[in-house]
Amino acid sequence: MFIGSHTCKLDEKGRVPFPAAFRASAASSDGQVRLVVQREPAVKYLTIMTKAVCEQEVEFFEKSLDPYDDEQRHLIDDLFQNMDSIDLDAAGRIQLPKRFVEKAGISKEVTFVGVGNKVKLWDKATYDQSVMPDEEAAALRRKYLRRKEKTT
Repeated sequence: MFIGSHTCKLDEKGRVPFPAAFRASAASSDGQVRLVVQREPAVKYLTIMTKAVCEQEVEFFEKSLDPYDDEQRHLIDDLFQNMDSIDLDAAGRIQLPKRFVEKAGISKEVTFVGVGNKVKLWDKATYDQSVMPDEEAAALRRKYLRRKEKTT
């Protein structure tokens, strides 16, 4: 499980250190780290996931959509066109596809945010603007996470 956030610098070649805390969570049973990066439509971050989680996503798409329907086939195509395999280099860095970096508006500083089985990769300034204020987070927790009374 990926949790927490980490800020790093993107180098001129589009490489960024993948946080050590996330490397351990990303390792498969054989110790290898196999990652996929996905550019999400209409959001300003990239999603990084293990290949195993990616396979689950693809399976969901393929089961949910009809490849013989033109509109649904375009969704399947879009999914695959907006994914790319990424590997860790010897220094623990990942190389981000330039086209994804540009579309997500990522510049020099990035923030990795663990969200369970995935990592969101934001431009730091965009992420800083999107963080929910504590008061709003507390109010939403009270609204949606209030324990339900048991009725017997």
